[in-house]
This record gives sequence, structure tokens and C-alpha cells, in this order.
Amino acid sequence: MPETMEGAIRQPPEQALAYHILRYVPDLVRDEWVNIGVLVFNPETGERRLRMIEDQDEYNRVRRLHPWADEALLRALRDDLENRLDSGIGAKSSDGGVVSEIPWQRILGKWEETLSNALQIAPQKGVLADDLDVEVERLYADHVAVPRRSFRPGRPSGRAGIRSYCAQVFRQARIWHRIEKSVRVAEFTFPGDPARLDYSYHRNGTRGFVHTLSVTRAPQDAKSLSYNVKHIAEKARYHTEFAAVTDVPLSRDNDRHRFVLDTLREVGVEPVPMEGLAVWVAKLRPSLLQ
Repeated sequence: MPETMEGAIRQPPEQALAYHILRYVPDLVRDEWVNIGVLVFNPETGERRLRMIEDQDEYNRVRRLHPWADEALLRALRDDLENRLDSGIGAKSSDGGVVSEIPWQRILGKWEETLSNALQIAPQKGVLADDLDVEVERLYADHVAVPRRSFRPGRPSGRAGIRSYCAQVFRQARIWHRIEKSVRVAEFTFPGDPARLDYSYHRNGTRGFVHTLSVTRAPQDAKSLSYNVKHIAEKARYHTEFAAVTDVPLSRDNDRHRFVLDTLREVGVEPVPMEGLAVWVAKLRPSLLQ
């Protein structure tokens, strides 16, 4: 955005970040691997982001490359890694005081010692970036995500493509920093539940949840979303609202679309087609910035 006569628009300073690519290595003898995640962190502040594969088409890609891949292990890895990272918070220092984080190299060293041999951590690399969330998405797209064709709003796509568009709209609306990403649902369902919802936000005493749904590729995902929504609405101690961003507008004249519509509306989920997301976000924005 250009500068104006009234004053220059300040850009956030670039941060010196570090990152590791996470690799799945099912056969150590053959030394063949596939990238399954990325960890990005700020070595000075300890702030970090972890992104790992979670969509079925991503697991399918791993299976195409490694037919005997342990999918159950892969699905459990993210929570395991995040729990290890979270264990650093509140750790005791050598003089008995409380420190905010264990040094990153110590955490990574413990990973190497205790994690399954099937997971390897690539050597650390550095990068300059303005935004930790934006950078983890960029690195994930470059190194991990299933390759896809160029994406256009309204064009059928998998959830990764829809999420990419959602992130773009949230950033353009300048509410990206108000959005919580990849929200665990285990606190509302059962311990160990690996499911996550894509986004969450807080406004006017209400917590909202937004999830992407590829009606073209996986309309059956509406059922699992409905299950999670029911549990969240029942167990949350605050008012909740839900929206599902779909790759195509839903029409009751289409049997598949009607199934998704009825499944979502039964539990109070508002369907938002990608082509209408910018307008939906524009209406949401003022209440997030109060």
C-alpha cells in the first residue's frame, strides 16, 4: 500500500526467525522421507508456530509415497510435539526461579532423543519475516502441502486451498492477529481427540469458530464437523457461533449440497461460500476490533 501525504504507513519490522522441516521416515535403511510439517520460532522470544499435515488428501499423499505408512502415528504426532513444547513453559531455572521457556535447542535435542525414529527434524535454517503466522503458512505451502494448481475464489479446491484463501481475506481485513488458528476440540469432546477446527475468535462475549469444508471433494466431512459443533455448543461455558467456509455456493437443487446444508443447519452452522467470505468478514470485523 503506498504512503500518503498525511504520513507513512508503518510496516512491522522484520524478525529473524528459525525453522525446521519435520520429516516422516518409515524406513531408516532406505533413508527415504516425506515432509509432514514445519516448526517456525523466534529464538529471542520463544514464540513459535507448528503446522503439520491434517487433511485426508495429505495423508493420502504420504501413503502414495509410502504405502505402509503408520497413519495413526502420524495423526498423533502433532499433539505429542505440542505437548513437548508446552512442557517448557514454567520450567525451573538453575537458581530455582521460573523461566518462561526452555531454550529451543534443549527442546529440540530432547525430541531427537525420545521421538520415534520415524520422525526426523531437518537442520535448522533462518529466515527474515514480518509475521510468524504468515511465514509458517508460506513455508508449509512451499515444503509440505500437496502441490495444487493455481487457485481462484469459487473454484473447487481442497481444504488447504480454502484455508489459504481464508488467511488472505483475514489479513486483508487486518484481523489476522485476532484469529486463533488450528483449535483443538479435545477439551469439548474426549482427551486425545486429534480433531481441530481451523479458526476461532472472540467478540462481545461470544466465541466463534470457523472451519473450511470442501463440498466438492469431501461432503461427508460435514458430519464430523457437526459432531464437533454439538460437543462444543453443549460443553462451552460461553455463547458460541459457528460458520463453515465452503468451496462452492450450496444449492438445495443439488442432492450433495442439500445434504451438507441440512447437516450444518441442524447444529446451527452458517454456511459461507468462498465468494461471499469477504463480505462476511467485513461484517464481522468491527466487533473484533472493539
